[in-house]
Amino acid sequence: MSNEPSPKHPHEHQVLNPATEEVIATVPAATPQDVAAAVARATEAQRGWAALAPADRARLLRRFAAVVDGHIEELAALEVREAGHPIGNARWEAGNVRDLLDYAAGGAERLNGVQIPVAGGLNVTFHEPLGVVAVIAPWNFPMPIAAWGTAPALAAGNAVVLKPAETTPLTALRLAELALEAGLPEGLFQVLPGAGPVAGAALVEHPGVAKVVFTGSTAVGKAIMATCAAGVKRVTLELGGKSPNIVFADADIERAAAAAPGSFLDNTGQDCCARSRILVQRGVYDRFMELLAPAVTSFAVGDPADPATAMGPLISAAQRERVRSYVPEDAPAAIRGEAPEGKGFWYPATVLEATGPGDRAAVEEIFGPVAVVLPFEDEADAVRLANATDYGLSGSIWTRDVGRAVRVSRAVAAGNLSVNSHSSVRYATPFGGYKQSGLGRELGPDALTAFTETKNVFISTEEQ
Repeated sequence: MSNEPSPKHPHEHQVLNPATEEVIATVPAATPQDVAAAVARATEAQRGWAALAPADRARLLRRFAAVVDGHIEELAALEVREAGHPIGNARWEAGNVRDLLDYAAGGAERLNGVQIPVAGGLNVTFHEPLGVVAVIAPWNFPMPIAAWGTAPALAAGNAVVLKPAETTPLTALRLAELALEAGLPEGLFQVLPGAGPVAGAALVEHPGVAKVVFTGSTAVGKAIMATCAAGVKRVTLELGGKSPNIVFADADIERAAAAAPGSFLDNTGQDCCARSRILVQRGVYDRFMELLAPAVTSFAVGDPADPATAMGPLISAAQRERVRSYVPEDAPAAIRGEAPEGKGFWYPATVLEATGPGDRAAVEEIFGPVAVVLPFEDEADAVRLANATDYGLSGSIWTRDVGRAVRVSRAVAAGNLSVNSHSSVRYATPFGGYKQSGLGRELGPDALTAFTETKNVFISTEEQ
């Protein structure tokens, strides 16, 4: 049972510091009436925003980026307190919001249509904004993922209503204030904290919302998709993951082992891209495990405000119980790190040796600092194990053989793969998943077009 306190009022929500369990803020929880009013304001603001010259929209978004840049430390400190992220990570996240706004602003003036050769006239296409976009952001990366949907949607001429996760609304609320400070019109970018089944559901169901961008669990994503189907409403879904980290015998084993902890312990494992299945070729399995143990146990866990900290707490008591359910007391834990005692939702870094690919911990998304290691025989076996999941978001391949790197990259069913690296996300490259990891792509040079309609216009040139 969660020991998180209940709000004093049904339309309020208390925000906890996951490192200390103290209440750090009480925020209003939006009702369906609040959602309806926000969508009405957004609809009005969007008309004026879309009528602006693209260069003027770009200028305002760059100003927004500059204001965010001036508040990096403030935003990072908020993220430390509400999400328990280490301060170094939180600074990167705030900087990512700035960079994404800058990048998206450049696209506002480059939403180019095309001229298509046809008989009897001139044929051109236009990219036109959808209207009001709902962005439902998760608690694991509150700032950057909120910006993934918000920045390109605004740049393409839309208004945005953002619903942050109940546990992490503070940075989103502050970003909305900074947007007004930068000169964005009232009502164009609004933040509505609230419960998913109340505020989130009202946003998804509202007929004035043209598109829903959701990042979260596959189960909730399916429910949102079903609701949107009734109104033929567009969706982008970034859902779960169970990504493989494939280590071949010809890889730089020392480097692969040193990099592995960060791939599943970053953000305390609360990352859809976490490489929580480590597949190691049998010939180097023992050596890899020898090297992995000190790399995991030396991963610094502690006060998120300390720059030396690499891993903080889990987001909540409920999430800690979920993670514990995958590691029973008699589980064959090959490696287990340390975690602080006392207050806070702490859980130690843990590596399990799977008895088989069907183990629950090897199949389901844990969303905590737990990885499972499995041996494989050859390239075909590695691909088979990598694809033995309902998910297909990310993954890594460690090898010195360029041909193998290309073959395995093409064979693994995932949207984002890295060779000799665990980097999954860049604002300049597309991001999204295969299978039950989601629909659509975010980020990259085509991000703005996902928030537009393509209009085709034919102009006859025949003599009248």
